[in-house]
Amino acid sequence: MKTPKRLVPLVEEGLVDDVLRQLMSGKEATVYVVRCGDAVRCAKVYKEASQRSFRQAASYLDGRKVKNSRQARAMEKGTRYGRQVQEEQWQTAEVDALFRLAAAGVRVPTPYICTDGVLLMDLVADADGGVAPRLNDVELTEAEALAMHGELLVQVIRMLLAGMIHGDLSEYNILLAADGPVIIDLPQAVDAAGNSQAQAMLERDVANLAAYFAQFAPTLATTNYGREIWRFYEAGALTEDVTLTGQVEADTTPVDLEGLMQDMEEVRLEAEDRLRRERESRGE
Repeated sequence: MKTPKRLVPLVEEGLVDDVLRQLMSGKEATVYVVRCGDAVRCAKVYKEASQRSFRQAASYLDGRKVKNSRQARAMEKGTRYGRQVQEEQWQTAEVDALFRLAAAGVRVPTPYICTDGVLLMDLVADADGGVAPRLNDVELTEAEALAMHGELLVQVIRMLLAGMIHGDLSEYNILLAADGPVIIDLPQAVDAAGNSQAQAMLERDVANLAAYFAQFAPTLATTNYGREIWRFYEAGALTEDVTLTGQVEADTTPVDLEGLMQDMEEVRLEAEDRLRRERESRGE
């Protein structure tokens, strides 16, 4: 196929020898299958902010560090430079997360390099050497669902022990490789210690897993592994082999309505700002 414009620099620099085909196009990026020497890999080309449907909500950016105070001020003011810094931070977050999680033993694609908005990483393959299917596209028996759910909880725990939370985990960003599930799509991953919404994000990730696997194993529908995992984490007692029951006592802590309303307002303002930039780019 014709080499996409964003991949031309990688071909010219010898990082990619050939672009074989487009694999998928999602809310944040377009992924291509590429040949690098004798290896077949993936090139994830991030879309510009104006083209993405995934909002860089303040809840995801909370706790992320920037290089200096000038960049932080620019991001707060929403200047053109600030938006550029935020975009670069968003794109490099995934490769940083992949290296960190791979080193911690989490099942993620092996990353190689991220340059000019393109992430080069391993292709996750099935038993026949083809592209691994998404979890959402696979039928499971009850026993298989319970086993895979348990395996993915271990991955979630490993991520948390490495100080990270996926933040958008579901059946749509888990691939079934020949040797088991692999977690993908991590640009929105958050720091467990630095993000004020970390607990809520972890519980949502784990609840998404339970809801999906409950289609095949109904007993998972009434579990609450996310809150149980977080309680072990807060107590400093979380380990990979911790015994989980999926049951926790009800939390009667009052809801932080003010914080919730603030998050909703930030999302609304981001949406308005995005629409304003789109109108400006069209000269309206």
